[in-house]
Amino acid sequence: MKPRVKKFSNRKTGAKRGGLFGSFRKRVCQFCTNKSKTIDYKDAKLLEHFVKDRGRIVSPRGTGNCAKHQREITTAVKRARLIALLPYARV
Repeated sequence: MKPRVKKFSNRKTGAKRGGLFGSFRKRVCQFCTNKSKTIDYKDAKLLEHFVKDRGRIVSPRGTGNCAKHQREITTAVKRARLIALLPYARV
């Protein structure tokens, strides 16, 4: 059996990880910080911020929402789609 050889990267040890995308700063949920803002399925203008161009709902990592408010946004977007306030997909 051969002894295991440690492989070293070109990076200096202890350096910050930047990766392909650079540093990532976690966003704060805008509904938790601003209590007066409410999620309503009839407010299509607000819900458009959480839907991509092709109609997909943006992930919480992209929006910065907490899990509770992301669930509320998802149900509100689905209800708005059902009554045709938001399109299912844009071409």
